[in-house]
Amino acid sequence: MKRGFYTIMAAQFFSSLADNALFVAAFELLRTGGVPEWQCAALVPMFALFYVVLAPFVGAFADALPKGRVMFVSNAIKVVGCLMMLLGSHPLVAYAVVGLGAAAYSPAKYGILTELLPASQLVKANGWIEGLTIASIILGVLLGGQLLGERASGVLLGLDLPLVGNAGVDSPAEAAIATLIAVYALAAWFNTRIPHTGVEMRPLRTDLARSTVANTLNLLPDFWACNRRLWHDKLGQISLGTTTLFWGAGGNLKFIVLAWAAEALAYDTTRASALTGVVAIGTALGAVASMRMRLDKATRVIPLGIAMGLLLILMVFIRDIWLAVPFLIVLGGLGGYLVVPMNALLQHRGHNLMGAGRSIAVQNFNEQACILGMGAFYSLSLKLGLSVFSAIATFGLVVAATMWVIRCWHQHNCSAHREEVEHLLGIARHDTHH
Repeated sequence: MKRGFYTIMAAQFFSSLADNALFVAAFELLRTGGVPEWQCAALVPMFALFYVVLAPFVGAFADALPKGRVMFVSNAIKVVGCLMMLLGSHPLVAYAVVGLGAAAYSPAKYGILTELLPASQLVKANGWIEGLTIASIILGVLLGGQLLGERASGVLLGLDLPLVGNAGVDSPAEAAIATLIAVYALAAWFNTRIPHTGVEMRPLRTDLARSTVANTLNLLPDFWACNRRLWHDKLGQISLGTTTLFWGAGGNLKFIVLAWAAEALAYDTTRASALTGVVAIGTALGAVASMRMRLDKATRVIPLGIAMGLLLILMVFIRDIWLAVPFLIVLGGLGGYLVVPMNALLQHRGHNLMGAGRSIAVQNFNEQACILGMGAFYSLSLKLGLSVFSAIATFGLVVAATMWVIRCWHQHNCSAHREEVEHLLGIARHDTHH
């Protein structure tokens, strides 16, 4: 791997570490503020909001500038969101601003891989990035919890710092948020060390670059054209469908695990959240295990998505922690082994069809929209009177059935469009060897 890749990994690790710690701190800020419970649950959709709304714009933005610079600006936006929380803005509004930074960050984070590395190293690079992201999720949740603890928060609140004094920081949650600003600043510093890849930028057209709403909206046709192009590509549509479903299910899985642990194991939130980390460990192991898979063989992992849905159904019958831990590791492992090669295949097709930034923006739009949709489906199931166990089983059935449809879709493509599929697989095979 080139040296710049490790700089990208460091920047991604600290940015994601702060994101996940901030979720815990923002949740505590809402909880101690006495807001209704639905507002606490709204944190995740508020974070995903700008992923969906700004998807037509952030991809073109990421392709128009050096991606290291885009990542720096994105982390700066996250710092603004943290400062808003400290200065009295509603936590949900401020957290949405942090989501805005994350939405702009993602196309650059993944898109730079296709600029820096040859196709033969994409699966391996994605394995490292995904594995490191999972590690940052686990450590970030732990960091957030520790910063809120009595010992750490006491030390932080006792420090006489300009930011703390000026912002009126007087609670553990606010002290944790102030500390996380420093972590975002560290990630931004690593962003400044990312080398220019030498790839020619795809500048916005002059009329699109003007700061008027009318001209900015002209990016919409370009985005929808890219979206349509990926969904019509015989390999792009399968990889996009698979990763969209995976992240739609995975984005809601942490809430599902929390609800299941409370019902099945009678766990409180602290102990139940540790089980979310167990799933993340399994995902990291699966991601690392899949790094040797070739791009042209990526579609062979599709049946694992069906297995994931079936395992979610089986989860409702588990009542013992000693069975739950290995079960959750296997569940996460299947997801990690599934998503890395499919994500790499999607990046490969997107880079060839429209450019890395636009491709990742399309991917983010579909995945975040799926997170919102599947979250609404799960919440509606509970609102309609289903028990937690019945809602989880229904959720798992939807995942398994949808993955089965995607598998049949791919088999149809291989049969009805054989020459086209073989040609696209041949391109992936050629690029893997070069």
